[in-house]
Amino acid sequence: MIRNIGIMAHIDAGKTTTTERILYYTGENHRIGEVDNGEATMDWMQQEQDRGITITSAATTCYWKGHQINIIDTPGHVDFTAEVERSLRVLDGAVAVFCAVGGVEPQSETVWRQADTYKVPRVAFINKMDRLGADFFAVIEEIRKKLGANPIPLFIPVGSENSFSGIIDLVRMKMLTFSENDNGSTISELPIPDDMQEAADEWHEKLIDSTASFSDEITELYFEGKEIPEDLIYSTLRKATIDRLAVPAFVGSSLKNIGVQCLLDGIIRLLPSPEDIAPAEAYDRKKDRTVEISYKDKELEALIFKIQVDPQAGAMCFVRVYSGVLKKGISIYNATKGKKERVNRLLRMHADRYEELSEIRAGDIGVIIGFKMAQTGDTLATEQAPYLLENMVFPKPVISIAIEPRTTDAQEKLKKALEIFAMEDPTFTYKDDAETGQLIISGMGELHLDVLVTRITKEMKIDARVGNPQVSYRESIRGEAELSEDFSRQIAGKENTAGLRIAVRPNEQGKGNELIISAKTRDIPPEIVDAIKMGIEGAFSSGIKFGYETTDIIADVKEIRYDELTSTPFAFTSCASLTFDKACQEAGAVLMEPIMKVQAVSPSEYIGDVISSITQRGGIVESMESRTSGDVVSALVPLEKMFGYSTVLRSSTQGRGSFSMEFSHYQEKI
Repeated sequence: MIRNIGIMAHIDAGKTTTTERILYYTGENHRIGEVDNGEATMDWMQQEQDRGITITSAATTCYWKGHQINIIDTPGHVDFTAEVERSLRVLDGAVAVFCAVGGVEPQSETVWRQADTYKVPRVAFINKMDRLGADFFAVIEEIRKKLGANPIPLFIPVGSENSFSGIIDLVRMKMLTFSENDNGSTISELPIPDDMQEAADEWHEKLIDSTASFSDEITELYFEGKEIPEDLIYSTLRKATIDRLAVPAFVGSSLKNIGVQCLLDGIIRLLPSPEDIAPAEAYDRKKDRTVEISYKDKELEALIFKIQVDPQAGAMCFVRVYSGVLKKGISIYNATKGKKERVNRLLRMHADRYEELSEIRAGDIGVIIGFKMAQTGDTLATEQAPYLLENMVFPKPVISIAIEPRTTDAQEKLKKALEIFAMEDPTFTYKDDAETGQLIISGMGELHLDVLVTRITKEMKIDARVGNPQVSYRESIRGEAELSEDFSRQIAGKENTAGLRIAVRPNEQGKGNELIISAKTRDIPPEIVDAIKMGIEGAFSSGIKFGYETTDIIADVKEIRYDELTSTPFAFTSCASLTFDKACQEAGAVLMEPIMKVQAVSPSEYIGDVISSITQRGGIVESMESRTSGDVVSALVPLEKMFGYSTVLRSSTQGRGSFSMEFSHYQEKI
């Protein structure tokens, strides 16, 4: 009776508006909050209300027809991709919202890929059918072609744009209209209008045909000309959805209160409960093996997927329980940290409101208060079975700015604020630059850092100055090199020796750094091998020539010269770092810059100016396509050249152009 679902989509497809309607119809809210006037329940942060966008993934719980639905409303902007990533990690199903005008937009493709990675079953909701240029059937085709999915419409719209008045249920072959007087709460069933009968019959046939491909029983009934029961259609589609072979499609307009209750029915009838999903995989460190965590297991297994710091309550750890029961007041084992912590309080969240709980059962999502050391991605378990759930991998920051407090008083406050942000957001980092003495903060894009800086200066009232954005460069190598090095140092009268031969070569683009130890290690103590790894991994992050982190380098330790009388772990750490550095310098160190995948949308009359503004920035145009919402240009552009691009794009398209960008890869800076 539980559904854990996420609402995901491109920016401005109407995720938050759809969630607001769901909360209204399920009785969780007694009035509808609109995004445009800053009253949306799920956009509870001041920043979200001011900007009209979702920044953090807000969690809430509502009830529909006896089922509990835990909803996470995720951001659409690519700068907040970590919020989507960590939500999908713990969800059982998702609703992908598409704009009937924009169709499959750049960020829709990104979140779709993320959902594929985590094997999340989906249903599609084609929203904004009342907008000018809305085309339901074109969006269905785009989902098929661009996302490689198998969309199966269960409803089709009656009219579009201004004439959009209702939807046709293709299973029951009825027209549904939603009253305007009570925000669409009263649904009327009517016969299908004559002018829609032909289209309804055609799409009903397609629905039966698609469903029959998953069920022999439906095929037999169809050929015998018998009535196919509604329950059989839904149970077949449910299995196909959970197996990720079908994407049932719904249609409506959240703003006009049309079609949301049908989507709610679909969430319950088609998306999986925690019992339906495959067991979670965990790692048993003691026995070095993979174990399966089933929903029915008695031992506790839970994952902290998000941390939010509340000024009053402290760290709020959002947790998904995979097995067992999490109870208030008990001490619990953090398997990742190897430490015990106490559960002071358990809460169920409703955006920024909450209710107290005494326990959270398997399959449910809730919040723990009272943890001191927890971080995003930590596994909670028992000491008897301290299995580790698969950790989350987040993208590295690509853009940095210098920030400095104006007064000494603000310095302490700023450090505390940055600690909180780093705890809440795994894609945000900060460090003191040893050379310039500046405090550098890094994030996923200009908007990401802009939001954080506004929170520092406005919400936390910290007086700080901000520098211009800087690009996070990396270093790599051009060629191959192999080097042998001996290390000998007298420390406190004791000799420390080590000898290594290390080969370095470039790795495939985007694969990152790789450490291989091909030397024989049978007679080498494990602490020496660990010391070599530590030395090379330290060298990976400290750079070769310019002091930037390295990327795409394979370091292969070919020979370890160990003397049991004089060799020490310290000597091998130093020797590994030194040998790696020298080998990389011989192989030819190069500076790498981040290249962004940019998608710019503009009315056709300005597309020439848009292409020229991209090529002037050293961009390579990869493709161009026409859509109802305008022409879309896809290009690869160095991040360094993209600062301030939104202003340029707006002025060359009379304010009608927009763009999104995400990190693609690092390449040699020319």
